[in-house]
Amino acid sequence: MTHSERKPFRIAVVGGGIAGLSAAYTLARAHGHGAPIEEALFESQARLGGVIRTERVEGFVIEGGPDSFLAEKPEAAALCRELGLGDQLLGSNDSERRTYILHRGRLVPLPDGLLLLVPTRLWPMVATPLLPLRSKLALAAEWFVSPPSADSKPPDDESVASFVQRHFGEAMVDNIVDPLLAGVYGGDCRQLSIQSVLPRFWEMERQYGSLTRATLRARRERLRAAKEARKSGDSARHPPLPLFMTLKGGLDQMVSALAQRLENSQVQLGARASSLELPPSPGKAYRIRFEKGSSHEAEAIVLAMPAHECAKLLSPLSSSLATRLGEIPYSSSMTVSLAYERGTREKLPSGFGFLSPRKENPRLMACTFVHGKFNYRAPEEKALVRCFLGGSADPEVLSLSDEEVVALVRRELQAILNFNAAPLFYRVHRWPSSMAQYVVGHAGRVRAIEAELEKLPGLFLAGNAYSGIGISDCVRTGRAAAERALELARA
Repeated sequence: MTHSERKPFRIAVVGGGIAGLSAAYTLARAHGHGAPIEEALFESQARLGGVIRTERVEGFVIEGGPDSFLAEKPEAAALCRELGLGDQLLGSNDSERRTYILHRGRLVPLPDGLLLLVPTRLWPMVATPLLPLRSKLALAAEWFVSPPSADSKPPDDESVASFVQRHFGEAMVDNIVDPLLAGVYGGDCRQLSIQSVLPRFWEMERQYGSLTRATLRARRERLRAAKEARKSGDSARHPPLPLFMTLKGGLDQMVSALAQRLENSQVQLGARASSLELPPSPGKAYRIRFEKGSSHEAEAIVLAMPAHECAKLLSPLSSSLATRLGEIPYSSSMTVSLAYERGTREKLPSGFGFLSPRKENPRLMACTFVHGKFNYRAPEEKALVRCFLGGSADPEVLSLSDEEVVALVRRELQAILNFNAAPLFYRVHRWPSSMAQYVVGHAGRVRAIEAELEKLPGLFLAGNAYSGIGISDCVRTGRAAAERALELARA
């Protein structure tokens, strides 16, 4: 059989969220450029996009899942440009950015100059009521922390809370870091891994000791680079990045654009995989069986599903791999979006929204003033508020009816903001077991998973369970898995 007559190498992607779509798109693009492959995408739900879900109602753009991606991670924005959506990219209104923390029943602004957990300006930290005097003294002393000695053995991993407490004290953990990470991960900073959740700070400690010194040094280098760019004229071509980016018409624009690029690919919705069978001999095909009785054969498979779903599918093939995947915990979340008539914006604080430490005992983990964070999200002078509930601390909230949860949210907005306006309408979106939790030891679990996968050539994983939970991370892992499958096809 000549090369031109060789049967196409079949690659299947299981999971149609942003990771799976990115993988399938990468394969379809390679196919279009002559790669001898056949690609197929299977999604268990009746729609593509996973947790990306946009609704447009009466001039409001409502995101049911993620509303944006971090601009400093370039993969999502680069993919949008590749898909012809560059003119739709929209940065957050950073000149208006202000985030509040619920503290002793009232909202207190996060101190200016706080880079997640590291202060870069002295006076705002001295003046903030979020930290007691002993914590402010700990902030000052942190400057003098030395890096670990060459002969000291660093811990394999530790919790974010333990790491922050060592550097800045317990109040920084309870009042600032815990609500910040709960708003992102829906998890508990006393369980989350510093090495996997905040690897940059983990490395800073190894190199410099003091996080404050390291952060300020990095900031000076960025300012110096920006100054040189202005002198050379590069700053006009490369303006400073906003903190967050989204798409003007909603994130499902990305989903739609990816789906359009798959028009010549095999795409099946409502196809829930029930089992996966090993090929009878090397070089033969895996067989995916689906709940409705159909099956599909492929020489390579990208599993772009939650780790616990992968574990069920892979259990008959490798119990050790399934066990490792099943060790990655997940939290559930809920978003409640409330749209308001004209005249309500001025009754809300300026800025991006607020976060609630668990010690304040709210059920709202966070609240975003969407109309302040991004343009084009609400009609002029109208307001859009998005509330987050659930997480590892309150999974039971997902069992409430829409009416019950909206009543709960309105009570808490009244208590926290003294805001009791009746919404024009609301939307409730539930995401059970959707957010992977990078608990202590996560990096070791991922290494073990990768080692087990080596024993199953042709199987690849993608998604938010391994090396990052954001949209850019999902794009990166999806495309990387597809590229590895293509390497097999070229071999």
